[in-house]
Amino acid sequence: MDAWSELYSVLHSYIPALAASAAVVLLLWGVNWLMQRRRQDVGAESRLPRQLIMLALSLTGLVVVILLIPMSDTTRGQVLSLLGLVLTGVVALSSTTFVANAMAGFMLRAVKSFRPGDFIRVGEQFGRVTERGLFHTEIQTEERDLTTLPNLLLVNNPVTVVRTSGTIVSATLSLGYDISRTRIEALLKKAAENTGLEESFVQVRNLGDFSVSYRIAGFLAEVKQLLTVRSNLQKNILDALHGDGIEIVSPAFMNQRQLPVGSKMIPKEPYGEKKTQKAAEEEPETLIFDKAEEAEKLDREREELARLNQRLEELKKLKEAAAETEQPRIEAEMDTTKQRLEQISRQLGNNAENSQSGGAAKDR
Repeated sequence: MDAWSELYSVLHSYIPALAASAAVVLLLWGVNWLMQRRRQDVGAESRLPRQLIMLALSLTGLVVVILLIPMSDTTRGQVLSLLGLVLTGVVALSSTTFVANAMAGFMLRAVKSFRPGDFIRVGEQFGRVTERGLFHTEIQTEERDLTTLPNLLLVNNPVTVVRTSGTIVSATLSLGYDISRTRIEALLKKAAENTGLEESFVQVRNLGDFSVSYRIAGFLAEVKQLLTVRSNLQKNILDALHGDGIEIVSPAFMNQRQLPVGSKMIPKEPYGEKKTQKAAEEEPETLIFDKAEEAEKLDREREELARLNQRLEELKKLKEAAAETEQPRIEAEMDTTKQRLEQISRQLGNNAENSQSGGAAKDR
């Protein structure tokens, strides 16, 4: 009986700690469930506050459980001191990078040089922005892969952003001095026109010892097809020059095969025939930048949601100060605004669910 009594007394003394542990687990689960239910987007910016709240609640729950465990005051003080030292050490070791990236994230938000969906280049990295977090920025590359860039890297290095209002697409090539410059310029402009570029122009970049370097460039209004247009421009340059009988080879070109005098290194293609219809060009950007497209769409929907909420508040104030004859018109606009708000909210909720369910499967 003495052993059972001792065991009962020991278990009885641990009941408060066990009850507190169960309460902490239930509280963490409930808070996490509520935040996930209310969250409408799944970006890094929305996950960070939830993660910080869960971390703070977990640490608080751990301290409460330690305080309720039956032990001497000396032992409890030593355990709490050890916990404090561990946390201090972790913060001290990671604070330099942690704080620097956080401050860089705030700086990028203040500058607002790019947004989700924009093409950016940082050093050798090029792609479309998919997420902007407090500590990192994620881009989707030309291989459809996701690359995470620390915000400190973006602050310390030049960032090139392709303007959404349009950009210049160009290509360079070298041709010999024996070909007329005016003839080349006309053919290059024709290639740019066939590509769909506007206001094209040709530049002579360099007069080399053996060749002349030309640059053909034009304005592209729809930047989402940037990769396709760059490829099409070079295809059309090949077609235009080869179709006019101009070789695109180095002046120092040597071939060990015996060729007839005057033979030209041009593929045997029916360039002289008129094409009845233009072949459909593939546009791989939809597949390559799928996540960037979703991120851009979500960002624009959130902006529109904020704008509509602001407009709804303005209409409420106008209704209070308006005459009775004006109130029906204001109420009609308010109803339209509310319907649009509900529609966008549903879209954001659906996009969040699709990102959670389908995003993981695609990334695998």
